[in-house]
This record gives sequence, C-alpha cells and structure tokens, in this order.
Amino acid sequence: MNASSLQPWARGDIFLAVTELNDPADDHAGRGRIMQYGSDLQPKGALELADTNHLVGGLKFDPHGVLWAFDSQGFVVLNIHRDGRVVRRTEFGARAYSHVNFTRDGALLFGEHVVGAAIKPEIAARMHTTLQHMPGTSRFGDGHVWKFRADGTLLKEYATAVHGGMGGFLGVTMSALSPDESTLVYCSETGPRLFRYDLVNDAQLPDLQSFTPPYPPGPPPMFFGMDYAPDGTLYVLRGGGIHVVDARGQTTRQIPLEGFGWALMDVAADSRAAFVASFFTGEVAKIDLATGAKLGSIATAAVKSLAGLVEYHGEG
Repeated sequence: MNASSLQPWARGDIFLAVTELNDPADDHAGRGRIMQYGSDLQPKGALELADTNHLVGGLKFDPHGVLWAFDSQGFVVLNIHRDGRVVRRTEFGARAYSHVNFTRDGALLFGEHVVGAAIKPEIAARMHTTLQHMPGTSRFGDGHVWKFRADGTLLKEYATAVHGGMGGFLGVTMSALSPDESTLVYCSETGPRLFRYDLVNDAQLPDLQSFTPPYPPGPPPMFFGMDYAPDGTLYVLRGGGIHVVDARGQTTRQIPLEGFGWALMDVAADSRAAFVASFFTGEVAKIDLATGAKLGSIATAAVKSLAGLVEYHGEG
C-alpha cells in the first residue's frame, strides 16, 4: 500500500523524489518516496511508494495536474493523483523510461534511460547496483525516445543518437521540448554532448553544444539537465553551473553553483528562479536567474538518492 500524507497541490509546491536506500548490497535500491514542500520550502507531506524498488526520478506534472514518476531500473511508470492515488501505467511496455515530455495534442514523449548491453569495465568495477535487461532480450535498452498516445498506443520510435555517459550505457537521461514542439534537446548525463532531434522530420540534428578532449583544467564538461523557461529561454545544467544557451548553441551567460554534482533542474513558473538539486549532498537550492543568488534551500540529507525535482505550476 502507498502510505500518503500529501496535501492538495498548491501553486509553487515543490515535489522531490527521495529514495530511502536500505540495501547494503545495492546502492540504488530502496523504498521510493515523494516529498512535498510548500513555496516557503517547508515540508508539507510525503508519499511512500509500494511499486518501486530502485531510485525514483523523472518527476513531472502533466497538463491535468497528474504527477508522473519513474523507476527506470524496475521498468516502472507511475501516475500520482491529487488525492494520493498511485496508478501504475503498464501499457507503455517494459522499458527503462526515466522521464516524459507532453505535447499540446496530448501525446507523451518518453526518454529511455539506458542503451546497449555493456558497461565500461572501469565503471562496472565500482558500481554497486545491477542493470536489468529488458524482458526477453540481452540488452539494457536502445536509448531512444518513444511517442505514445495517453492510452498507451505507440505512435513513433525516434532513433536518437546518444553518448553513453561515463559508464557507456546511458541513453536519453533528460530532455526538454522546444516551445514550438519541433525539437527535442537532450543529453546522456555525464556526457559532453548536448543533442538535438528534429521531431517533425524524424532526423538527428547537429549537436547544440559538444566538447572533445583535450579538456581544459577542472571537471570535464558534462551535461545533466535542461529546461525551457516559460519565456522560452533554454537553461542547461552542467554539474557546476547553469548555462543560458541560445539557438546557435552559444552560452550567453553562466550562473556558477556551489561545488559540483548538481544534476536536476526545474525553472520556476515566473522564469525568475530555478530549483537545482545536488545528487551528492541532497541539497535543493532556489537560484535567482538574474543575479545567481541563492534564495533558499532544502536540506534533504538524501545523499545519492535525490533523483526527481519539480515545481507545481498550477497544471490541471
């Protein structure tokens, strides 16, 4: 059973996916939880999930105000309703989806988190979790984007190029739909490429940004997340800072963040602030996008288990 103390959604509420890691043999395994905070960044409620067993992430509200959540390692897609009901959506098949975008005509674009069947040996040697093969196959996934109707009817498979990230197995780990819905901007997290895909013509586009060795001193260039603000500005999260990227792929401004490991971002409804989350520390920070100042924070203490972040904008 899903135990819930969630409160009715209120505009400006923050929802976090914080998994309670409790398996000494698997550092991605545990009880999934959705934490609710008010616009004042104070706790309001929580939901314990019965259908997940690994990191929960990919939080996003659809136009009806339903919260979507994912456990990509368990092939789990969940809908969380305002009254605390949790509905497992099995009609999209057993793939490692980790997030979704919604089109104005009601279609769903799922990003497939993993690709291939191999992990780089130097990464596999220090991993303490196991990736499952898709049922009936010998591979983790295809790293593609999948377009469905809301009823689960498959409309299109987009053969998106991916990088693999540091481990070699990461696919479309995060993506953002352009305001005109013609282009998907995405990344393989920890990889050095910011990809683009033409959804209208079903074609890979040149990268919006890309880096090749030798890299300058400091952390190597890595992409983790991206979000279009309501005003159309594209913000890109690079682990240690937020970059404003124009249509030509130029970084027009950088907003530095404290330390490295910032892996989640959601731009606020007013386009004036963004929420970012650190995978390493579990901190969520509200950042003024004009000045770079930290306006507030949430200390979840969820080290390496905070994998979903979204502000409720009043959908539905």
